[in-house]
Amino acid sequence: MTTTTRRVKLANLVPDFYKALIELDKVSDNGLDPKLAHLVRIRASQLNGCAYCTDMHSLDLMEFGPEQQQRIALLPVWREAHKFYTEQEKAALQLTEAITLISVDHVPDDVYEVAAQAFGEQDLAQLIALIITINMWTRVGVTGKMEPGHYKP
Repeated sequence: MTTTTRRVKLANLVPDFYKALIELDKVSDNGLDPKLAHLVRIRASQLNGCAYCTDMHSLDLMEFGPEQQQRIALLPVWREAHKFYTEQEKAALQLTEAITLISVDHVPDDVYEVAAQAFGEQDLAQLIALIITINMWTRVGVTGKMEPGHYKP
């Protein structure tokens, strides 16, 4: 097996795709609570193993205040640390995990139903759009081996 350290830069080689992804990202969280959107982005990034995206969205969430640090630290174990998250955030995190790990169980009806109860139809659709979009970004980050530590909010 041959290994390579050179990775293509999508932004340079397929700029139309990259620009479209940026435009999609701009509308992916319309109307959603920004803290919830960042939690969703962080959790999907963690599940996909994207250090760059995890770093970026953690820094963005910390801009809302120091109390967010504990919520970020506990995010991988949010079910056990449930008191740190609202019911709506827990529903969003559960749906995020189901969509991100879609090959495991697809999106179970009970997970979808909890999210549907926590969000109105429009917000649920927006949440799904956000989850799909961050999963695309994490694949760009992981495939391109983007390194954390360079992002500034």
